[in-house]
Amino acid sequence: MIQKNEIESARNDRRVHEKAAKKSDKKMDIKLQRLDNENMKYAGKSKSAEVKGKYGSKDVNARKNENRSKDEEARKNENRSKDVNVRKNENRNKDVNARKNENRSKDVSERQIQNSRMDISERQNQNEVKARNNRKIKNEGTENSSEKKFNSIKIKENGKVSRKESKEYWTDHKTEYNLEYNVKDKGGKNSGKYTDKNTKRKSVASDNKGKKYAEGTCPYRRDCGSCKIYEKSYKEHLIEKQKLVTELLSGYCPVKPIVGMEDPAHYRNKVHVVFDRDQRGNAISGVYEEGTHRVVPIESCLIHNQKADEIIASIRGLLKSFKIKTYDEDTGYGLLRHVLIRTGYHSKEIMVVLVIGSPIFPSKNNFVKAIRQLHPEISTIIVNVNDKNTSMILGEKEHIIYGKGFIEDTLCEKVFRISPKSFYQVNPTQTEKLYRLAIDMAELKGKETILDAYCGIGTIGLIASDKASKLIGVELNKDAVADARVNAKRNETSNIQFYLKDAGEFMAQLAEQNETVDVVFMDPPRAGSDEKFLNSLAILKPAKVVYISCNPVTLQRDIEYLVKKGYKAEKAVPVDMFPWTNHVETVVLLSKLKSSDKIEVEIRLDEMDLTQAESKATYAEIKEYVLENTGLKVSQLYIAQVKRKHGITERANFNVGEGKSKIPQVPLEKEEAIENALRYYKMIL
Repeated sequence: MIQKNEIESARNDRRVHEKAAKKSDKKMDIKLQRLDNENMKYAGKSKSAEVKGKYGSKDVNARKNENRSKDEEARKNENRSKDVNVRKNENRNKDVNARKNENRSKDVSERQIQNSRMDISERQNQNEVKARNNRKIKNEGTENSSEKKFNSIKIKENGKVSRKESKEYWTDHKTEYNLEYNVKDKGGKNSGKYTDKNTKRKSVASDNKGKKYAEGTCPYRRDCGSCKIYEKSYKEHLIEKQKLVTELLSGYCPVKPIVGMEDPAHYRNKVHVVFDRDQRGNAISGVYEEGTHRVVPIESCLIHNQKADEIIASIRGLLKSFKIKTYDEDTGYGLLRHVLIRTGYHSKEIMVVLVIGSPIFPSKNNFVKAIRQLHPEISTIIVNVNDKNTSMILGEKEHIIYGKGFIEDTLCEKVFRISPKSFYQVNPTQTEKLYRLAIDMAELKGKETILDAYCGIGTIGLIASDKASKLIGVELNKDAVADARVNAKRNETSNIQFYLKDAGEFMAQLAEQNETVDVVFMDPPRAGSDEKFLNSLAILKPAKVVYISCNPVTLQRDIEYLVKKGYKAEKAVPVDMFPWTNHVETVVLLSKLKSSDKIEVEIRLDEMDLTQAESKATYAEIKEYVLENTGLKVSQLYIAQVKRKHGITERANFNVGEGKSKIPQVPLEKEEAIENALRYYKMIL
């Protein structure tokens, strides 16, 4: 019993000692904590937050959260500043790289231009050396010196004729047959008279010399095929055209002497070339060889505008330095397909159209800049995109890279706007003669109402508007009508109106409304007019009809129809608009007969064997149409095959192949082009 009490007492004592120890420890901890806080106060850092946090204080938690948010915000600000610095550094690097690239491109462009200039300079030096050699040959004094000179031209490596040789040729040539229609704006004493200048002074020896020049000057005449009468002198050339028109029209009216050119050289204000590569991979430009798609390289052409040929040569020289490939028709690979250049005869403005086979044109701006630096006289540069597998030259999409996108030129003191697709006569000097001749034939008094049928962009109508009371232009092509209205506004002409309608239907409506027209100017396409139009013309009964035709065959057909409707052909004047080709323009004046008048018509029986289809277009005309619109050259055999396919019977004397000889198959591309020509001449539907 005693032991239990002792044990219990010992336990109680131990509990008391443990409690006392705990209290002592707690007091000691509090003392130590106070000392720590005092030390931290002296150091500027208090530990009270930790002590209070140890015992669960709300104020301490709030301060902790506040500190955390401050730390997070500080980190965010630090990250933001880092991002800003990174972006600044990136922008600085981009600017530096951009400046470096710009400087590199400028250096490359300058080197390219310099190389191109060096190439042109080298070619000019070569031409000067060859010209000096030719002068030495000329001064030898031998009997055949002239013949030797032009034989040397034939074998030139680059096929280029120097300007001096060209000038000598045309100087001897232009005075051989200078039949010219003299007209004056105010109708002077020479108005309406025909003169034959210098012809009487020319001798047979001079004519033979001209023939030698014609045979030897053009080094491309064997392959090119564009000029059909290159082997004859200009006098013989004009005589043949005069003979053709006389044979067709002399049964209806007198045919006056042909109006030739004083200088039949470099007259084309529209120049088109196709680009390709030769066997060595060098870029070439020229025309298709007749009957093929092989490009005949041409440095300069005797009928092209000389400035246009210079620009084409510069473009050809820049292709290598800019690494621009020419278009390949077989593979569809490459970029540059064609170049079209139009020049203003009086304004001297120049339009350059680059026809490419892809909508993507690398280094486009630098390339155009290089062209402009070589030729600052260029007025506008346009990129035309033709990415289709077609023979058509121009595509539908166009982008103006430099300038206004069009040029302007003056014709008979009127200003006309010319765009890439506008129809505008290619021989401006002869066009002025043609239009003045047509207006003089009408003998306008200033009180007439004139109808300009097939008016196009309104050229002849606007020129005649000063001598008429009222003028009406009718055209079915909406783009042409839009250009005509712009031209009327540009020339401040208020007495003219243009209508977007079929000319035949429009004239029939005028007749139904009892409207009167005194004079009708008509300038239809090569296919001529149609029966619907001519019948409407007869119903309208104008006192005079001035017919401008580019095809004497269809002109004869239409005159015959109008004669049956009561008109008389008074006179016809041929005009040589296209020297060195088979084409000839003709202006005919027809007057309405009175009831008492009679007319005699001569019918040639030797022409009665023509079929109806053949009377609409000859093989030469079909070939010319295909070449002009597609750049393709087709043979008569191809045309005959396509005509037979559509049921057009050939004459018995046409050789279509006999026996087992194989007739070549017409390529699909050329067959389509021939069919388009037949549709144009209304030989098929």
